[in-house]
Amino acid sequence: MAEQDRWARWLLEDRFGGDPQYAKEYLDKLREVRDRVLDHRLRLGDGAVLLDVGAGDGLIGFGAVDRMGPSGRVIFSDISRPLLEHCRSLASQMGVSDRCDFVEARAEDLGPIPNESVDAVTTRSVLIFVADKAAAFREFYRVLKPGGRISLFEPINRHGLDAFKYDVAPVLELAQRLRDFYRRLQPPDSDPMLNFDEHDLVAQCEATGFVDIHLALHIFVRPATPEPWDRTISIPGNPNIPSPREAMAQIFTAEEAARYEAHLRPQVEAGRGLVREAVAFLAAMKPTPQSATPVGTR
Repeated sequence: MAEQDRWARWLLEDRFGGDPQYAKEYLDKLREVRDRVLDHRLRLGDGAVLLDVGAGDGLIGFGAVDRMGPSGRVIFSDISRPLLEHCRSLASQMGVSDRCDFVEARAEDLGPIPNESVDAVTTRSVLIFVADKAAAFREFYRVLKPGGRISLFEPINRHGLDAFKYDVAPVLELAQRLRDFYRRLQPPDSDPMLNFDEHDLVAQCEATGFVDIHLALHIFVRPATPEPWDRTISIPGNPNIPSPREAMAQIFTAEEAARYEAHLRPQVEAGRGLVREAVAFLAAMKPTPQSATPVGTR
């Protein structure tokens, strides 16, 4: 495999914090997301062509290969050449290379893929990295055949953005400094991971021309699970930011870091916190001539 870029490094290594058991549990949960994406109003009959945009480690794409019959085909597209090479290697190991294509392209510019050439477009946690989401939706629409469908999964990171996961009252000033550090890197009003919600996804989908739009929003507020402190602070939240360990080394003195750890570590390892998250599953169809909405009636 070629030298890893930040996308491959995070997807294949960093997000697991060097813990193989955690990696297994993490991927087991993501398979549930994969199944929901592939079950969400897609019609993947034998002979269908599915485009997985931002294919990453191949989670969605290889799940589709298993479902589509011997003449079905999956196009893996990603901006990361190392991740595409990773998927190409997996396809060879699985004996499905003849049913897979690999395209280096951005979600907002799928230029190598012809107009009206695919039956389905999928994403998992891709639009959160795309600044021009309108362009991405236009590209999804362009490459889909009439009657083709999108099925997208995206975290809605605006929900719970201002809430702390743990009780930080005794170290509030340090916790706020750490949060402010990350917000300087990813400003909530402008960063593509944070500056949209489920309403924006639906509005953009409709503005692009999709019909039969269905969005399922899931909001979770639940107790945290116990986690090893060292693993927790070793995992960057996404490929664009440093891990908490790295961030604390930049902004805290040694005494401040020790005080912060002394307060937070027992809570993290005992699971005495509250997790807030929201995710959206979006499905829609590119209209056929028969299903198109007459101009002026939208």
